[in-house]
Amino acid sequence: MRSSDRNSGNRNSRSTGSGGGAKRDGQKRTGTPRPEERRYDVGSTGQSGANRPGGVAPSKPSNKPTGNRGRKPAPARPRELDAQIEERNRARHDKPQLKLPKTFPGAEQEGERLQKVLARAGMGSRRACEELIEQRRVEVNGKIVTEQGLRVQPEKDEVKVDGLTVATQSHLFFALNKPAGVVSTMEDPDGRQCLGDYVTNRETRLFHVGRLDTETEGIILLTNHGELAHRLTHPRYGVKKTYLAAIQGPIPRDLGKQLKNGIELEDGFARADHFKIVENVGKNYLVEVTLHEGRKHIVRRMLSESGFPVERLVRTHFGPIPLGDQKSGWLRRLTNTEVGMLMREVDL
Repeated sequence: MRSSDRNSGNRNSRSTGSGGGAKRDGQKRTGTPRPEERRYDVGSTGQSGANRPGGVAPSKPSNKPTGNRGRKPAPARPRELDAQIEERNRARHDKPQLKLPKTFPGAEQEGERLQKVLARAGMGSRRACEELIEQRRVEVNGKIVTEQGLRVQPEKDEVKVDGLTVATQSHLFFALNKPAGVVSTMEDPDGRQCLGDYVTNRETRLFHVGRLDTETEGIILLTNHGELAHRLTHPRYGVKKTYLAAIQGPIPRDLGKQLKNGIELEDGFARADHFKIVENVGKNYLVEVTLHEGRKHIVRRMLSESGFPVERLVRTHFGPIPLGDQKSGWLRRLTNTEVGMLMREVDL
């Protein structure tokens, strides 16, 4: 046989063998597909067809579980069960706190330590308040305190330092320099500017102690202490107020005597407790009048009845509290010493 025939025969046998091998490979691929021919279940990613890994789209959806080892997905819990579980969790964490017994010394006693109450009232640090007690300058309900650690009830007990009552309760005391044109009410139905406009951001309700005329300037007190406010305005206690009045002269020398003896008004006599000339420039006079009465327009009416109409009027003192250099429209809180002086003025 020629060599060419043998070569062709070898090629035919090789091609035949390769064909058989391809057939066998095809049979194997039917059971185990190659990686590029495998189907991938990608769930909810939205990939399908050529976009899937491998680029092969499945012809039919497969019912075989993939990736979950043959387990079926757990059914979703009903909302009612979730709500019940959440309620049980909240009930477990919202249990009321146990009231443990008080075991520290003095826990069975009521009230607060005296030095703490004094410190909160602005009398100094706790150590400074302890020194006040050591110096026997503090008294509770009329008795001088001689020992440290005394407990008091601020709402009931009366605490004094150097004879002056300490405002230990939740009472507020303010002094306002009222400008002219402000109405002496906490609210005005006509919409005019009033005292309440200066204390709108206070947590507790305040009220004014007495009144000032709309055109009269000067100090007016605001508080939530009802008994103190009542006594400060009651004629029985005779709390004095001092005014500066601008009038036109000339003024007779006996004007002060006339005012002290009493000026007859339509609602009875009115008497001044004190009178003096503060300043005189030409015909312009600035006079000071002190009286304990609180009738309406009392200073203006007294001077006008005497023949000297008032051009401007400023109240400079309310009892022991001075206006000082407080600016017009400014509100300031009274010190504990000032509150004590007010209370002593009316026997509180």
